Amino acid sequence: MAVVSKKIPAPDKVKVKTALLSVSDKTGIVEFARALSEKGVRLLSTGGTHKTISAAGLAVTDVSDVTGFPEIMDGRVKTLHPKVHGGLLAIRDDAEHQAAMKEHGIEGIDLVVINLYPFEDVRKAGGDYPTTVENIDIGGPAMIRASAKNHAYVTILTDPADYPELLEQLSTDAGQTAYAFRQRMAAKAFARTAAYDAMISNWFAEALDIATPRHRVIGGALREEMRYGENPHQKAAFYVTGENRPGVSTATLIQGKQLSYNNINDTDAAYELVAEFLPEKGPACAIIKHANPCGVATGPSLVEAYKRALACDSVSAFGGIIALNSILDAATAEEIVKLFTEVIIAPEVTEEAKAIIARKPNLRLLSVGALPDPRAAGLTAKTVSGGLLVQNRDNALVEDMELKVVTKRAPTAQELEDMKFAFRVAKHVKSNAVVYAKDGQTAGIGAGQMSRVDSARIAAIKAEEAAKAMGLAEPLTRGSAVASEAFLPFADGLLSAIAAGATAVIQPGGSMRDQEVIDAADEHNVAMVFTGVRHFRH
Repeated sequence: MAVVSKKIPAPDKVKVKTALLSVSDKTGIVEFARALSEKGVRLLSTGGTHKTISAAGLAVTDVSDVTGFPEIMDGRVKTLHPKVHGGLLAIRDDAEHQAAMKEHGIEGIDLVVINLYPFEDVRKAGGDYPTTVENIDIGGPAMIRASAKNHAYVTILTDPADYPELLEQLSTDAGQTAYAFRQRMAAKAFARTAAYDAMISNWFAEALDIATPRHRVIGGALREEMRYGENPHQKAAFYVTGENRPGVSTATLIQGKQLSYNNINDTDAAYELVAEFLPEKGPACAIIKHANPCGVATGPSLVEAYKRALACDSVSAFGGIIALNSILDAATAEEIVKLFTEVIIAPEVTEEAKAIIARKPNLRLLSVGALPDPRAAGLTAKTVSGGLLVQNRDNALVEDMELKVVTKRAPTAQELEDMKFAFRVAKHVKSNAVVYAKDGQTAGIGAGQMSRVDSARIAAIKAEEAAKAMGLAEPLTRGSAVASEAFLPFADGLLSAIAAGATAVIQPGGSMRDQEVIDAADEHNVAMVFTGVRHFRH
């Protein structure tokens, strides 16, 4: 049943006489409490926060002394009391509310400072089920929501970063806060509890293996505001969800300008791709442009892997993103700085490499500390009009697939390795995707076409251009393996790949015309395997 508003106008200025402080993150809390005390604000507090403030020699009243009821059940119950919530929710200009406060001995609370139990940190650290549940805050969100709802009279702070602004207001306005400030803090508070609850609900869905919960909320904390979004007329910001997955959201920016919206999107795509190549199996490099790889390669050294990746499409690589699966060393850094590059991302960077990259002060250099696990579970999401599409991360790896030879000729050992390499890359290419690969190096990549045969042709054209640039007698597609991330619906795509010189094909299979495609492969003595797994990427 809806509650009818009494339409009492909110006062612009509210004097802060009493403050309730109850924080998990105690950053700056003693200094903040001291500043409030010096302004004549009465301090109330609970548990560990009370101890911290008391130990600093400040006068602070325990909430238990206000409620007349001790903390019980290991602190689970302490602020869930009418003398607390009445003090937060009372409409100060309402005669009935004032009478109820007087009758029950409830005093108003004008300022509430709360940050929540560190559920996110416990989850990141891999806490067990009971520990994680114990770090779900109950009283904190209740007080935050009550204070935020009653922002006409109560100021709510949920972030230590807001302490200075609050103190500035009190100093310049005779100990009062402005309504506009209380509104902003209330909006921030509701966003905080929403993100917190989203994290909890998603954790429960994951822990209980609930693939499609009745309600799905994805929350995040603001990492940074951006100059603009995908285009200059679009506003944008970067939010982090708290997922413990190494990547652009966990990386350290060693040098360079702030990453743009497109930088972050492309860098994420690059690092997820290069993580498919385990460092213990050798160095690998992926070069990304507009979320699509323009060159991927392995090599006996990281610098050789980079050179081979660049050779695939050195024109498109200009202004691209370079992702490495191994420690960025001096030799590789020397090669990279020869080309205009937007971002380099690697697990680690040597001091020598940092010095070399420093010659290009605008070049963004990121160190992550680890590679994401390509097999790890997780969620991806994208918005549509009026909705949200959520799915499991595509963590299928070709190494784990049961490959089925469907042609008369089986692939050679080298063709099989090239097939796997090409399919691994095709997983990260926008559909329709066709990738040629040879000897641990992409030879040509066709991405994002409406027709798969066009993707095959574009990839072959790029291979021919790369061969000319390298002074090769023929493109690397000669004797290559070709991968299609989804089934070949007709033989025309296969025939285009054969014309480009491919001798082996890897594809999911599953088309009504599979036999037609297989027959065409047999006619040209081409080996073909089916994976049974599709890698659409939109």
